[in-house]
Amino acid sequence: MASEFKSAYVASKHGIVGFTKTLALEGAPLGITCNAICPGYVKTPLVEKQIADQAKAHNLSESEVISKVMLYKQAVKEFVSVESLGQLALFLASEQANTLTGASIPVDGGWNAQ
Repeated sequence: MASEFKSAYVASKHGIVGFTKTLALEGAPLGITCNAICPGYVKTPLVEKQIADQAKAHNLSESEVISKVMLYKQAVKEFVSVESLGQLALFLASEQANTLTGASIPVDGGWNAQ
């Protein structure tokens, strides 16, 4: 999804989606799948720093940054867990996902559903 003030970041993510589709087509004859996991905000050290920086820049509390900025557009008002992303990656690497290829899978608390 596009996001204001993040043109380079968004462009790189859109490029990854196209790259994923190309690899899926090229890998299919060899039994190789390729999918993109597209997470929303994950509470990593980088995001924690962004929360603190946004709070200072906009004179907001850190909880306001989380609720009014980061998770505002998400239906599920919580960060994506590292564990859920790991479980999805394991599924995608399993035999049960052998025909799932070329997909961009949003794991974003419903932000993409807007």
